[in-house]
Amino acid sequence: MKYKTKLLADRFTGCLSQWTGVECISLNEAAFEDTLDPYFALIFDIFYSEPIPGAEERWKLFGGDVSAFETSGGENKDRFLIGNIPVRMEYKSIYDIEKLITLADTKLESLWLVKDSGTYGYYRLAYGEILYDKSGWIGGVRTRLKNLGDGFWEQMRFIHESKMEHSLNDLGAALFQGDDYYYLISSALFIKYACLTLFCINHRFEPSHRAYYRQALELPVLPDSFRAQLESFLHGGAEATNERKYALAQLIAKGIIVL
Repeated sequence: MKYKTKLLADRFTGCLSQWTGVECISLNEAAFEDTLDPYFALIFDIFYSEPIPGAEERWKLFGGDVSAFETSGGENKDRFLIGNIPVRMEYKSIYDIEKLITLADTKLESLWLVKDSGTYGYYRLAYGEILYDKSGWIGGVRTRLKNLGDGFWEQMRFIHESKMEHSLNDLGAALFQGDDYYYLISSALFIKYACLTLFCINHRFEPSHRAYYRQALELPVLPDSFRAQLESFLHGGAEATNERKYALAQLIAKGIIVL
């Protein structure tokens, strides 16, 4: 972590940890990029067990150098700038987090409730850099996530593999209709769900979108030609016509389905 980033992380941790209801504070991996990287941001997850200050009070508590402060409609997310550094605060009830984890480890029959949100929420719980831990609650959370059974991964695979197949069908329909806009949208969704399926096959939570490509290629279990096929799909150049990319998408999907 860069020195300036650490100073800001320490500053906000000191502020947030003074709030009575805060149990844990973690820092997203985006903070470990260079501050000049377009993906860089200070993103904090603040887990609380009791009410926290309202948006107006939070704005004041964060300091006089905060600019462009805005909060979400539900006041559970703050965004602002410190100089040219983007800062995001996301406030999460530990009781909501417990329900989310219970869906994954003991109430699999209700797992469909998170089918559209994927596993990124679990990823942030499992891998965020812990800056403050009041009671050890996060340790128990991570143990439960580490020990999720095969049933969770099988159901999540089925959900995302189905979406991959639907996106592939949409890709073919867009090609047939000559609909370049829908073809582009379907291409993006197909690759997203193909990678999501592979993360589930490998019992890995999905990372942020910026890390999809790198982490997907590093998975231990992949179809034999997946790396080359994905590279061709994304960077095929002038020869990568829509017809060829659709044929390539079909090969990618077949390779994943048989794993």
